[in-house]
Amino acid sequence: MADLAPPDDAQQHEPGPRPLPLFLELVRRTAGRDPALAAAALAGLRAYQGAPRSLPRPARRRAHQVGASSLRECGGSGPPLVLIPSLINPPTILDLDPACSLAGALAPSGRVFLLDWGPSSARPLSIADHIRELLLPLLARLDEPAVLVGYCLGGTLALAAASEFPVRAVATLASPWNFAAYPADARAALGRLWNEAKPASEALGALPIEVLQSAFWSLDPDRVVAKFTRLAPLDPHSPEARRFAALERWANSGDPVPYPAAAELMDSLFGANRSGRGEWFGLPAVPLLHFTAAGDRIVPADTAPPGVRVAVPAGHVGMIVGRGAPAHLHDPLKRWLADL
Repeated sequence: MADLAPPDDAQQHEPGPRPLPLFLELVRRTAGRDPALAAAALAGLRAYQGAPRSLPRPARRRAHQVGASSLRECGGSGPPLVLIPSLINPPTILDLDPACSLAGALAPSGRVFLLDWGPSSARPLSIADHIRELLLPLLARLDEPAVLVGYCLGGTLALAAASEFPVRAVATLASPWNFAAYPADARAALGRLWNEAKPASEALGALPIEVLQSAFWSLDPDRVVAKFTRLAPLDPHSPEARRFAALERWANSGDPVPYPAAAELMDSLFGANRSGRGEWFGLPAVPLLHFTAAGDRIVPADTAPPGVRVAVPAGHVGMIVGRGAPAHLHDPLKRWLADL
């Protein structure tokens, strides 16, 4: 593997995974033990950078707004269902396209709202203040208690909100609560990264998304490289290739994390495990269901909250947008909602 540089036309297209230099370094390391895999990943990267781009899906209509944050209406009728994404990436992962949209899949089960946190520069808040100043006032705008469905850190926030505000039930999707269940080496590495990034982040007022993305990639570098190998043989106009591009657009478009939220996440949750130790928000006394992803390195299954768990045979993102999502996530979630 002699040449790991991006293709010549990289400036004319989306630049691929962000940060690109780190991705290329991961490919370089892979080349030492599996040159064929590394070459296939670079071919996939070139295919991605040269593929035609589709326009992003139009944003859903805002139904309620508090500050920079809003509930966007996604269809359906009946009791409200509120989908809560992480603070780290845009909410579009839960409504990526009609074929894999969780918001669309749940529309027969109620009136679906998708929480859009809005630009991070407009909400310089801690995680707790995101809950109390934005999420709870938005829930109060609804006519009746909602079912909350939270993805990743959004599920952690959903549980915390439900401990202080009446809701019907909470479902979490690959959401951490017991942060002590992360592997010790992963927590130590994240702590070192945070200590290095903390002074600059405090000065900037935000943790750059590239820092978090680097941390996530370090948890499962082989998966980051391998996913691009699947793109090269695809027809660039195929639904699979277009979804890949949409998913990469989502992954690469996160805002910086407000410094107070980043500090609470790193120090209080990852560092001190205050949620798992019962020193943060409590767990709500409502029906709970927790979906975990069997192949998840970003949020391992053991970090899930206590309660009933359903294991999905997928990774952290694949459980939401993979081809198995309708059977392994949508259907059991809809059955649980019907039983409520």
